[in-house]
Amino acid sequence: MAKPKMFAQAGEGAWTPTPDGNRRRVLLHTDELMMVEFGFDRGGIGALHSHPHVQASYVAEGRFEVTIDGRTEILGAGGSFIVPSGLVHGVKALEAGRLVDSFTPRRADFLT
Repeated sequence: MAKPKMFAQAGEGAWTPTPDGNRRRVLLHTDELMMVEFGFDRGGIGALHSHPHVQASYVAEGRFEVTIDGRTEILGAGGSFIVPSGLVHGVKALEAGRLVDSFTPRRADFLT
């Protein structure tokens, strides 16, 4: 088995379009943990969805309306949130911005 990549530089890696019209790039991952950067234009929607992974997210830039399990809050740069496994969640970009998400275990669907 190959050793996992341990470091990533800013801007490294290609953006991949997401089905909801935004973009993502996988920064680093092991079998147990994955870090992914998401980019949103103003008004961009991360549609409501759920998955079995635990997710921790950091607002690197911009302002987002974040909904988790029916509860909504506005978070700006430096804010963060956690989504427990299986809860319905989504975001709306109130201005252009970026989220850095960590998933455990990794999102294998982001690697295909």
